[in-house]
Amino acid sequence: MRKVKLQIQISLDGFVATQTGEQYWMSWNWDDILNQYVADLADTTDTMLIGRVTYEGMANYWPDAATNPDADKDEAAFAKKMNAITKVVFSHTLDHVTWCNSRLATENAADEIAKLKQQSGKDIIVYGGATMVSSLIKSGIIDEYHLFVNPVVLGTGMPIWHVIQEQLKLKLIKMTTSSTGIVILCYQPEK
Repeated sequence: MRKVKLQIQISLDGFVATQTGEQYWMSWNWDDILNQYVADLADTTDTMLIGRVTYEGMANYWPDAATNPDADKDEAAFAKKMNAITKVVFSHTLDHVTWCNSRLATENAADEIAKLKQQSGKDIIVYGGATMVSSLIKSGIIDEYHLFVNPVVLGTGMPIWHVIQEQLKLKLIKMTTSSTGIVILCYQPEK
C-alpha cells in the first residue's frame, strides 16, 4: 500500500503561516542538504495532494520555473518533477484546474485518499495548506511527517495540530540538520 507523506515548513512553536497566511518567515535560502532531502523525498512519490490556496500558489510558479533563466539547476530539476507529478486538488470553490497533470478531487478527502493508497504506484506527498493538513492529521491518514522546523517563533499563526482530540504518538525515524538552522524531523505514527 502506498504511503501518504507530509512535507511542511513549520515554526518552532508549531505554526505553518502567520494569522493572515503569510510565510515570509520561512528560510528559503536552502543549502545542499535541504535541496537533496526534498529531491530524494519527491523521488519516492508520484502523486501530490494539495489544497486550493497551495495549488494556486504553486500553479502560478512551477510551470515556468523549469525554463526560467534565473533558476539554478536544482530548482529547474525540481520544477520538472513538480510539473510531471499527478496533482489532486481539494477545493470547495474551484470548478477547474489548469496546471498540467492536475485534477480536482471529486470525493471527500478520506475516501479519495483511501482509493489512491490502494492504487499501484509510488507514495503520495502532501504539501499543504493548513486546513487540508489539519483534516488529514485528524483523520489519521498521514503515514510520515517530514517537518521542516524553521528557527523562528511566531507566537501566533495558522496551526495544524489544534484538531487533535487524543494524543498522537509519533516515532522519530530520522533527523536532518542544515546550515540554514532548519531541522527536518521525520516521524511515523506509532501503531
